[in-house]
Amino acid sequence: MSIIELKVPSPGESITEVTISKWLVASGDIVRKDQELAEIESDKATLTINAEEEGKVEIFGADGDVVKVGDVICKIDTSFKAPETKTVADKKTAASESTSVKKQTPVAENKTQPEVPDNSKATPVARNIIAENHLEGKSIHGSGANGRIMKNDVLSALAGGFSSESVSVGWGGTRNERKEKMSPLRKKLAQRLVAVKQETAMLTTFNEVDMSAIMAMRAKYKDQFKEKYGVSVGFMSFFTKAVSEALHLFPVVNASIHGDEIVYHDYCDIAIAVSAPKGLMVPVIRNAETMSLAEIESEIKRLALKARDSKLSIEEMSGGTFTITNGGVFGSLMSTPILNPPQSAILGMHNVVDRPIAVNGQVVIRPMMYVALSYDHRIIDGKESVSFLVKVKEMLENPTKLLFGGKSPEEIILGL
Repeated sequence: MSIIELKVPSPGESITEVTISKWLVASGDIVRKDQELAEIESDKATLTINAEEEGKVEIFGADGDVVKVGDVICKIDTSFKAPETKTVADKKTAASESTSVKKQTPVAENKTQPEVPDNSKATPVARNIIAENHLEGKSIHGSGANGRIMKNDVLSALAGGFSSESVSVGWGGTRNERKEKMSPLRKKLAQRLVAVKQETAMLTTFNEVDMSAIMAMRAKYKDQFKEKYGVSVGFMSFFTKAVSEALHLFPVVNASIHGDEIVYHDYCDIAIAVSAPKGLMVPVIRNAETMSLAEIESEIKRLALKARDSKLSIEEMSGGTFTITNGGVFGSLMSTPILNPPQSAILGMHNVVDRPIAVNGQVVIRPMMYVALSYDHRIIDGKESVSFLVKVKEMLENPTKLLFGGKSPEEIILGL
C-alpha cells in the first residue's frame, strides 16, 4: 500500500494561506489520476488541486476552511483502483437503452432526474450559469464523473425547459435573508478599490468613436480572418493596438508612481478585464505593441478561456502598464472606470449604439461608442490625457493609422 500526501501549493510569492473554496470529492471516493479534487482561493487567484495518482481519497478540512501553504489537506491510498470505464461500444449500447427507456416513459422522464439543491457537484462554470439563471434546486442531470454537473448539462436543461411544477411565479415571495462570507479574492478587491479612491487623484475624460470603419472592415474580412487565423476579429484587438500606439506617443500615460519617482515603461503590457465565475479577472497581454491583430485576438481568447475555467496563473495576472475594460458587452452606455494600481490610466469601452451625428453639415446615423479614460492626475495632466484619448479615437476611426504609428499614409509621405 502506498499513501500519497497532497499539500497546499503556493499560489504566489508572499502568500502564506488560502481558503478551501469547495471540495469536488468526498472522503472514501475513488478518483483517477489528474482528476480535480478541490478548488482553493487566495487573495489573487483560484487554483485547483488534482490527484497525482488514482486511488481512494481521505480529505482534511471543509469548504471555507483557511489553511496554510504546505498543509496536508488530502491523502490518496493508491492500493485502490478506479473501476474500468465503459468502452465506446458499451456507451453506445447504454445510450441506445436510455433512448429506448425515454421513448417508453416520456411522462416520467422529467420527474426522475436527480436533485442538486446545493450545486456541490457542479463545475465552477456550471455553478455560475445556474446562479445567473436562478436554477438553484432544479432537476439537472450531471453527465460528468460521479454525476458532476457540467456546463453542457445546464445549457441542455435551459434549452429543454422545466416542468411547470418547478417554475414559480415571480422570483421571490419570502422574507428570507442569507449571509455569504466574502471570498479572499473579493476582500482583496474591495481593499484595493478603496485604496485607489483614497490614494490617487483620479479623474475621467470622455470622448466618442464612430465605429463605422472598423465594423465595415470586420464585415468584409471576418470570414477570411477566421479561416486564416482560427479566431474571430473583435473590437478589443483594434482598441489594444490603438492604445499601444497612443502610449508610445504619450509615455506618461503608460507610467506609474513608485515612491517619489515616476517609472516609465518602454513596452506595453495591456491588462484586459474579463468576466469569470469568481469575479472580474485582469490577465495581461505582454508586449502588445509588437503584436498583430491576429496575435492579440489569439492571446485574448487563450486568457479568457483560462479565466472562465479559473486556470489563470499569478504570473498571467501580474504586472500590466495599462488596462482596458469593456462594459459594453453588458450593455453599459457610459461609465467611469476605476484605476488598476499601480497603473496610472484605464480605458473604458462601452456599448455601440446607432445615434444621429453631424457629418459635413448633414445629420447621419452612425454606430457610436462612448469611451472614457480614467487617469491619475498626480502625474498625467489634462493635456496628455485628452490628447491620448483623441489619438485613440483617430486611429479607431481611420484604422490604416494603426499600421503607421498613429499617422496616416499621407502624413508619412509628407514627412509630417
